[in-house]
Amino acid sequence: MRKGKANAKNPKVVSLFSGAMGLDLGLEKAGFDPAVCVEIEPSAIKTIKHNRPSLPVFEDSIEKATGKALRKLGGFSAREPIDLVAGGPPCQAFSVFGNRMGIEDARGQLVFEFIRIVDELRPKTFLMENVRGLHSMSVLPKKNEKLTQDPELYEKGSLLRKILEGFNQIGYTVDCFLVNSVNYGAPQIRERLLLVGNRSGKRIDFPSPTHSNREEDGLPQFKTLGAAIGPDSGFEDPDDDVMNFSPRKLHYLSMVPEGGNWRSLPVEIQKESMKKSWYLKGGRSAYWRKLSFKFPSPTVVTMPNHAGTSMCHPTELRAISVGEAAAIQEFPRDWEFVGSATCKMRQIGNAVPTRLGCVAGKTIMEFLKGLPKSNRGRPNPLESRIIHLRPHVRTRSFWKNGKSLAGDHCYYSKDEQEKDLQLELKFEDESG
Repeated sequence: MRKGKANAKNPKVVSLFSGAMGLDLGLEKAGFDPAVCVEIEPSAIKTIKHNRPSLPVFEDSIEKATGKALRKLGGFSAREPIDLVAGGPPCQAFSVFGNRMGIEDARGQLVFEFIRIVDELRPKTFLMENVRGLHSMSVLPKKNEKLTQDPELYEKGSLLRKILEGFNQIGYTVDCFLVNSVNYGAPQIRERLLLVGNRSGKRIDFPSPTHSNREEDGLPQFKTLGAAIGPDSGFEDPDDDVMNFSPRKLHYLSMVPEGGNWRSLPVEIQKESMKKSWYLKGGRSAYWRKLSFKFPSPTVVTMPNHAGTSMCHPTELRAISVGEAAAIQEFPRDWEFVGSATCKMRQIGNAVPTRLGCVAGKTIMEFLKGLPKSNRGRPNPLESRIIHLRPHVRTRSFWKNGKSLAGDHCYYSKDEQEKDLQLELKFEDESG
């Protein structure tokens, strides 16, 4: 565990909304050193201090932070250039699984505090990550459409456009990338939106996927859950705390085979266990879901013991443990989380996969190395762009041709791949 002082020669990063430092650990692996963190949640602060006791932490809301205070706390001189500001503003307000209140939610407004801090610190680059849902979120929810004369506020994607305009106005060129961690070797399907900005008026390109489940891509196969925590992986659980299911939930999950979900249950049991949810539209693939070692993990959630976001262990009748969830997110094995099982899972579920942090960090590091030592003048920012790097990934189906699919079966068929490709093209058209 690296608990000593940072390497003075490494580029430094100011970390906002640090949480359990998933993003920061990835950036560390890429060669950056965290200089100061901003975090308000008590258990996350304890986790940071436990693992990085010498790292300064601004223990309050970002709304109370200033560029001057962060420079002082991080040991920067008044004129010392800052290489990178990075962080992920609370994303629940923008998530497709949230209430989609967007900017009306107080958490949604914190993204503009990120812009303010970037403006005050004037870093060479910034990295802001968020959920895929931010890509399509409107500034104001449709339900209030009659309250204003401005129709643009209700348009799909208007919130992201407002954010990009905010960065442009303070002189930053922004490249947005919709990515999926599984495409870069992580054992988890997790879509993220990454905003990479610079004030040099240049483009930054994110690497193409390095892994794929499509044979024609000629890339290594996706990493599976089994490779991360399976019986042949050599994994030893460093933290077996569990937010377990209730006895009622365990009763229904006991009937689900490995790799199955609610579709694997008899119809009458489905209706009995799901109640009104059984009649809802949509696949509800996470309902009574039991994971499979043969496929990548679905997105790690903060509450793996809920019926509708179930992350039941493949071969043991329980939710995945804190240590297993951390391994799926690829936290270092010696990274220790502080708090109750609920607090630990919240820290892990809200974290950025460390691998994505590393890939983004290496990309930004190469960009910084290519900048001239003397960069006088203030070039106008280039127009923002949004690039899809195969963010929509499926590795399997739970239901096909009237039959429930579970257990060990091959990656999905050619016709399903074609459907996913068409959906991916649709996403690109919508962003275009």
